[in-house]
Amino acid sequence: MSWHKDSIMARKGVAKGERGTSHTITESEQGKYHYVYGPYVNPVLTVDPGAVVSAETHDAFEGAIKHETDSPSKILNFPFLNPQNGPIHVNGAEKGDTLAVYIESIVPRGPQPCGTTVVMPDFGGLVSTGQTALLNPALPERVKKLEIDAKTGTKWNDKITLPYEPFIGTIGTSPEIEAISSLVPDYYGGNMDLPDVGVGAIVYLPVNTKGALLYLGDCHAAQGDGELCGVAIEHPTVTTVQVDLIKGWTIAWPRLETQDFIMTIGSARPMEDAARIAYRELCRWMAADYGFEEIDAYMLLTQAGRVRLGNMVDPKYTLGASIKKSYLR
Repeated sequence: MSWHKDSIMARKGVAKGERGTSHTITESEQGKYHYVYGPYVNPVLTVDPGAVVSAETHDAFEGAIKHETDSPSKILNFPFLNPQNGPIHVNGAEKGDTLAVYIESIVPRGPQPCGTTVVMPDFGGLVSTGQTALLNPALPERVKKLEIDAKTGTKWNDKITLPYEPFIGTIGTSPEIEAISSLVPDYYGGNMDLPDVGVGAIVYLPVNTKGALLYLGDCHAAQGDGELCGVAIEHPTVTTVQVDLIKGWTIAWPRLETQDFIMTIGSARPMEDAARIAYRELCRWMAADYGFEEIDAYMLLTQAGRVRLGNMVDPKYTLGASIKKSYLR
């Protein structure tokens, strides 16, 4: 990653973006996977800033859906979805700091077909749900199992092959006092389902409690904007991240950096509130770190800002607001 030496992580991080000790979290080392973000479980791993961690993640269903004839409503135990690796305790992290997580690689694992997507009753972007209750009957369940190849992609059918564009659907730090379902995105990260949280990106997460307590899981092989039916191509992976710590850099919501842009991420309902959070945080970031007046940043984003829709199906919707770095120099 040629731009890494100029990233915020490299300039401000305790480890200056340098790779430290390598660690693993295998299935056996993880033991029990977690379905809640919170400070009330013991860390599975303790690392120093700069550490590189390779985690064996499960798919969103912890491998429970094995065949296209399976019935998700009978097999799955809601809300026990999105199993999380971790938490990872980062030495030196304190409330008010920021955790930097560089996503180094995401590789499929397990027997084929390892990809799964489904339609479930009362879940998705174009159906009635518990929040938008309607009298119409639920859509029929459907399961699609897919073979995933990191080089050639995912064969959807005889005519369509989707490229392998993996990302971490659910990643975040522990809240200070709450214990919150891994289905929920919020200020700490969580189930954002944002495709930009992919290989090569650096995610910045607020530290809310000692050690930060990083969780991650729910990796997707492909997903369109919005995750429309509620389920991407879910798959188990070996996901490798590098973790650094930025002392004294306090952020209210997750941020993201790539070679070409910076992004702020907001999660809320209704959707426009998620967009407002994301754009407000981007205005404030541009004013604090890039020399803009806040009103000038507001006006520039009106002309040059971009919005990415992560999910429109979770308990809160997620949007990322971004601007090209070329406008910030």
